Amino acid sequence: MIITSGIAKYRFLDDMHYPFKANPHFLHWLPLTQHPYSWIAYTPGKKPVLAYYQPDDYWHVPPTAPEGDWVEHFDIRILSEPADAVHHLPSTGRSAIIGEDDSGLPGFAPNNPESVLNALHFQRAYKTPYELSRQRLAQRRAVPGHLAARAGFLAGQSEAQIHAAYLAATGHTDPDLPYNNIIGLNENGATLHYQYKNTQAPAQHRALLIDAGAEVDGYASDITRTWGNGDAHFQALIDAVEREQLALCANVRAGTDYRDLHLDCHLRLGRVLKALDIVDMDPGAMLETGVTSTFFPHGLGHPIGLQVHDIAGYTDENGQLIPRPAGHPFLRMTRTLAPGMVVTIEPGLYFIPTLLAKLKESQHGHAVNWKNVEHLAKFGGVRIEDEVHCTDGAPENLTRDAFAELS
Repeated sequence: MIITSGIAKYRFLDDMHYPFKANPHFLHWLPLTQHPYSWIAYTPGKKPVLAYYQPDDYWHVPPTAPEGDWVEHFDIRILSEPADAVHHLPSTGRSAIIGEDDSGLPGFAPNNPESVLNALHFQRAYKTPYELSRQRLAQRRAVPGHLAARAGFLAGQSEAQIHAAYLAATGHTDPDLPYNNIIGLNENGATLHYQYKNTQAPAQHRALLIDAGAEVDGYASDITRTWGNGDAHFQALIDAVEREQLALCANVRAGTDYRDLHLDCHLRLGRVLKALDIVDMDPGAMLETGVTSTFFPHGLGHPIGLQVHDIAGYTDENGQLIPRPAGHPFLRMTRTLAPGMVVTIEPGLYFIPTLLAKLKESQHGHAVNWKNVEHLAKFGGVRIEDEVHCTDGAPENLTRDAFAELS
């Protein structure tokens, strides 16, 4: 097996690179997140070769000499030119070459055998003790950012200022983040992947929805919290979603079909909608008719690790689709939970104008208390997200543990 870390890619008609993101298959072997043009070659029965690119460069800071606990496990060859890697890679026999098409070298074009990728992706769901240690550290790196964001919200900062406070608290820059932070004030919290950071603070700070992570040695964290300004109705919604979220986290148990957790989440959120006089319908009927999907249109969560939305969440070891429940096209996890898996649990209730307009025109619109919806829509929505490790017994909530340690 031969794995390329990837290459630094230029912007179209430009001489500047996009931020480099290493091939996750490369990161599965090594914590080298900023090392383009490097290669791993593994031949069964032999120490794996690492072709380590370390140019003599005065335009940029080159990688340091290899260091860390991993060094003793590799036969390390230093490259000064990317093309030199071909002299250190096995050129005979069958090879699975894993990487993007544009990262190949003469004689070493990525072929990405489907059967190999399917097996690798499926097994990546089961985290080793080392991987779990990186994921715990990624949680602990993100939590100070969330606490700084909450302080910025209470101090009346803009989205851009809150984002800057988050970066400072986590020790990240924007390219370091595992994904683009979602920093949504007020109605912006109703856009699920809100992508902007407004530099102007709103006249009123009614709510903050922050979905933001951190990274340690290539492993990502993904945490969401929602904060209010003291409005009793919105705080009741936050508290109700959090109660159900914690109950769902407690049900991350070996042998549980994640699809059942997702559908249970809809029923639980339906009970919240009914209890808070937002929708006057039976929760089961809300699920069956799609009413809960108006307020909760995304999936309960996803696998996480080397990628925020880790691979193979809804395929088996042969790459075959494990179907999503009918009417739930955005669910990213359909596998049965097993020890070693780490998944997010992120229920939410949102007031999304385009979905509410469709509900209002439907036969179920009469069941909605539109006065309450109008009031809560000013706050955008609520999402609470933790990462949970499935074990042989009680689940380990990586996120709550990190908050408890650092709050």
